[in-house]
This record gives sequence, C-alpha cells and structure tokens, in this order.
Amino acid sequence: MALTFDDVDRFEAARPRLEAIAYRMLGSSSEAEDAVQETYLRWQAADAERIEVPEAWLTKVLTNLCLNQLTSARARRETYVGQWLPEPLLDGDPMLGPAETAEQRESVSYAVMVLLERLSPNERAVYVLREAFAYSHREIAEILDLSEAASQQIFHRAKKHVAQDRARVEIDEAAARRIVEEFLAAATSGETQPLIKLLTSDAIAVGDGGGKVPARASAFEGARTVAKFLRGLFKPAQAKRDLIGGSPDLYAATANGEPAVVVVVDGRVVGIMCLERTQEGIVAVRSQVNPDKLERAAQRWAAGDFGPPVVTEAL
Repeated sequence: MALTFDDVDRFEAARPRLEAIAYRMLGSSSEAEDAVQETYLRWQAADAERIEVPEAWLTKVLTNLCLNQLTSARARRETYVGQWLPEPLLDGDPMLGPAETAEQRESVSYAVMVLLERLSPNERAVYVLREAFAYSHREIAEILDLSEAASQQIFHRAKKHVAQDRARVEIDEAAARRIVEEFLAAATSGETQPLIKLLTSDAIAVGDGGGKVPARASAFEGARTVAKFLRGLFKPAQAKRDLIGGSPDLYAATANGEPAVVVVVDGRVVGIMCLERTQEGIVAVRSQVNPDKLERAAQRWAAGDFGPPVVTEAL
C-alpha cells in the first residue's frame, strides 16, 4: 500500500531511535542502516491504518530483523579473519542513541559493545531494549513474543554476563584528551616502563584488521607483554608508513564514550584505538583498523573539527 506523507513522517521521526537500537544490536553502522531500511520497506508494504501503535510495530519488526541478522552473523564470524571487534563511533554520532543516564552511556561504551558479543541474540535484544531504551518487560515481552517473567530472567542473565568486577570511570572530553595524551607520551617514549605504569596487570591489547590490514589473531595479555607490543607498534619504521600510505597524525577523541586515539593519514582515518580505563588504569587497548568498519567514523571526522593532533607525523 502507498504510504501517506504522515506515514513517512512517522517513520522518519522513529528512524534515529531505530538506528540506535540496531547499532547496539549488531555492532555495525552499515548493518544497522540496512536493518532500518528493510523495516521501512515492511512499513511501506503494511496497512498502516490497521497498526494501532506504529512505534511498537516498527520496533518489533526491526528487533526481529536484527535477531535474524545476529544468527547469520555468528556463522559468518566463525570464518572471520582474526579478532572481530564492533565498529567504533565517534562521540556525537546520533547512532549512539540516548545518553541521558549512566546506564545508557554504559550500554554503548566500547567495552560493553565487546561484551555484548558473548550474549545470545535474545539476551542481547532484551539487554539493549531494557538498559538503553528503558522498555518495560511487558513491552519487551510483546516485541519478542515472550512472557514478562521470561524477559526479566533473560535480562538478569544478560546483566550478569555483561557485568565485570571493575569500576569503570565516566570520561568527559577533557579527561579523555588527558588520558590519550598521557598514553601517547608513554607509547612514543621508546620504553616499556612508562606504559607498564599506565596499564593494569591484566591488561589486554587486541586488534581487528578483518584480513585487510595486518592484525594479530589473538590478544596480547599482561601489562609487560602489552607494553612491549605497544612500544613496537609506535616505533617509527618505513615499512609501517608504506603500509598505511604515509606518516600518521595521532589525535585524541572519544569513541563510544571511551578515550580514543584516532590515526589519520592525509585527512583519512586509518585506525581508531579505544582505551578502556578503570580506576586502576588502562585495562584494554582495542584497535579497529578494518577499513570497512571505519567508514562512518571517517565521514564524521572529515565533516568535523576535532582540534590539533597530539602527535604529528608519528611512525
């Protein structure tokens, strides 16, 4: 059936919320956009006059599309080259969704996005809808065709899986820049000890190159091992410049609420390194260098002003 202007306007009003749900569910902006577009096509084919609560209908359709996508994604990731990490989004991106409460900000942090990969599709859906978008268990039950009791049980289980025995710290823009500056000063010092002082004893470093950019298949673990890896990573070498197409500038930013090093060559984003910080120090260094997962961040970077680099012509 042909949509009216009101029908189109109603969908467009819901689009930002739908994209934010889909990104949290799928960890990919392009897959989120595809899911929202498919939801629109189904909205276009539906009899809108018979849909009592359009927002609930759209959320149900989108969520089930994401559940189907997650099921197939798990199979694809079994053959993914190297480590799989979510796509980082620079702060201010509307796809990050609501950020009014600590729970909402936490739910889209890069650390939690990584942990969400441990959940079953249903657990991820319940967690996202409840924690990030404050849907009631009655509403979630209707969306997922569950009982309220089942929704509550799934949420409790998901929260337990996502929770860690670490007290994360909320990072504002100024604090993020200080953390990145301190990290880069240590990483470019040519020594391991300054890095070891910044890292927790159980720190990890992991990268996602998607088979397109070299990245170790397994994580580095332990402060000393991670420090040695980072010291080598930031050591200047012509081979590294050849690999990324030039000598990069290193910027301080926030991505998914975490301090982030943005690696830029000739205005082109070639990597985003997210630093998970707790009260004890930096517990994880996660680097996204798969170009397919940097496109949206690169577009936002090109359109914005993120200030001067912390380090110029690194490597």
